[in-house]
Parts: sequence; C-alpha cells; structure tokens
Amino acid sequence: MEFNVNLQLAGLLEWMDQQMKNCGGKTAVIGISGGKDSSTVAALAVAAYGRENVYGVLMPDGVQPDIDYSNGLVDVLNIPHTTINIHDAVQGVLREMERVGLTPSRQTTVNLPSRVRMATLYAVAQTLPGGIVINTYNLSEDWVGYCTLYGDSAGAFSPLGMYTTEEVIALGRALGLPEKFLVKAPSDGLTGLTDEDNLGFTYHAVNEYIRKGVCDPEIKKQIDAKHKASRFKFETLPVYHNGLTMVLEDETDFYK
Repeated sequence: MEFNVNLQLAGLLEWMDQQMKNCGGKTAVIGISGGKDSSTVAALAVAAYGRENVYGVLMPDGVQPDIDYSNGLVDVLNIPHTTINIHDAVQGVLREMERVGLTPSRQTTVNLPSRVRMATLYAVAQTLPGGIVINTYNLSEDWVGYCTLYGDSAGAFSPLGMYTTEEVIALGRALGLPEKFLVKAPSDGLTGLTDEDNLGFTYHAVNEYIRKGVCDPEIKKQIDAKHKASRFKFETLPVYHNGLTMVLEDETDFYK
C-alpha cells in the first residue's frame, strides 16, 4: 500500500485512542527532544487526546545546547510540561560504579542517560492521573537497532514504530508542525555526532531498502548486520518453559 498521509493520520489517531483506553490511561507522557519524532508524537497526542491530556518532559543532561528546540515545541503545542535535569542522576550512578571499582565502559556512558530518561518518564507518569509513557522511536531506527534497550525503546505503545523517518516528517507536516522541528538532525546527545554519522549510512538509504528493496550492496550488508544483531531489543523477555502444569489461562502468548 502506498503512503497516504491523510489516510494514515485517520487510522493512527483512532489506534492511539484505543491504545490509551486499553492501558486504562488518561495522560500521555512524552519525552521532548524537539526533534521530528518526539515533536510528531506530541502533536499526534494533542490531536488524539486533547492538549490538556498531554504532558511533555524535557530532560537535559547538564547543559543541552539545543534545548531551545524542546522549549519551542512545548510552546507551539501549548502543552503542560516540566524540565527535569538528569545530570546528577547519571553522574551519581557513574560515581558509585567508580567507587566500587567498576570503570564504566563507553557503552555504559552512552546508554545510561537514555535509561535514566526512561525511568524519569515512568516516575512522572506514575505521579500524574492515568499517566502513560508513549514511545517515540520510528521504523528506520528500529530496523537498524539504533535505540537503547530499556531506554528510548520502552513505552506503553509506539505510534511511529511502523513509519520511516521520511513518513514521520510527512505526518508532522500534516499536523502543522513548524519545519524546524522536523528537519533537526538527530544526535546521540553525547559525542556531538548525528545518528547517521554513527551509523555510517543515511536513514534515506534505510528507508529505500525497507520500502523498495533498493540498496547499495555494501550498505545493504551493514544494514542487514545491524538488523540481525539488534532483534533481541524488540523481543518479549525469554522465559524458560519448564513443562510444569499451568491451569490458568492468559490472553497473551507469554506463557506458551
């Protein structure tokens, strides 16, 4: 099926409304970076639930040079919001690791802020009436595993999980978001590098591969390798099935 932004918006907003009902929630809690993903999810939530039922959380790690994007987005959408600086929490964990003789690896320092942010979002959500954390990752990032397990990959449901970066931008434009929030280059927030710098290829290349099956052979190898290596991030937690009798039934497949 070809991408039609109006048809997609109608179906997506209906789906989001049903997901919130399934969760028994009321308030959509969203981490706001001011980039295309968080901006589009926040705008979708405003359209689905009303701005009074959307709560934005800005979470700089110390001084964030592009914090104006986050502040600008919550102002444009006119949603309730707060800023919680995660720097002390992140540094506290790292200091305690050093104190007990554990030297944090580079992966630790890269992934810890994302996990602290997600813990913060859940703390906020559990403080608000019917707070539900909404995920903001997209299909392009998902496909190559460019997310942090128990960090930005978490949430109650993912409105953008089946949309490429280019489709996310189209949704944001249809929702009336200012262009600056949609074209801001995503970065890891630590090294100053963009996602594409870290990946070694563009999201456009990923998108063309996903939707059309077209890709440079060398880039295809890289994408396939990253995809295969990252599937564990999106699977249900494995459990050992011990063969013991279980009388109770469950509507999910978790215990099967």
